[in-house]
Amino acid sequence: MKKLLVTGFCPFLQFTLNPTEEVVNALHNTVIGDYEIIGKILPVEFAAAQKSVRQLLAEEQPDAVIALGLAGGRFKITPERIAINVMDGAKDNAGHTPTDEEIVEGGNDGYFSTLPIRNMVNRLTEAGYPAEISNTAGTYVCNLVMYTLLHETKGTIPAGFIHIPASHQLAIEHGKVASWSQQDLTEAIKLCIETL
Repeated sequence: MKKLLVTGFCPFLQFTLNPTEEVVNALHNTVIGDYEIIGKILPVEFAAAQKSVRQLLAEEQPDAVIALGLAGGRFKITPERIAINVMDGAKDNAGHTPTDEEIVEGGNDGYFSTLPIRNMVNRLTEAGYPAEISNTAGTYVCNLVMYTLLHETKGTIPAGFIHIPASHQLAIEHGKVASWSQQDLTEAIKLCIETL
């Protein structure tokens, strides 16, 4: 059976919980379509996240990778089209605040997702889940993870990144952000996996 690595993140910045962590924990060790799911949680730290991605690719040798991230404020599931070779943003959980730094020194300016993102969006919308392709993964740790995945795999396997909205629980704690039920977030990602 094929192996699919699905990653999420721990809480970060002002977010006291991270719904990607719950999606990953729900899917870990399950089977969806042709894939056995291996779920892993990444640190919200630029250097540690990059190291973790490289280690997981080497250790797990997955046949595909879907990385998940929280986009608090978005109200749709948004597969990302491209990752860029830039780190710039708020302080990470280790206290690092990069400014205009390269993820990989001298690396490609950007990499396009090798996931079937258009098919994923179509499948989600047909099932009644709001979804669209996003053309920016930002310049925070989510973008770094996507860039690192694509840089390391070089198109040899399907790999990419999907941002999800806040869960209802997070919205209650944080306030004034669009939210989905945790169950709907998990079911939507299952559909994305089935689309592989």
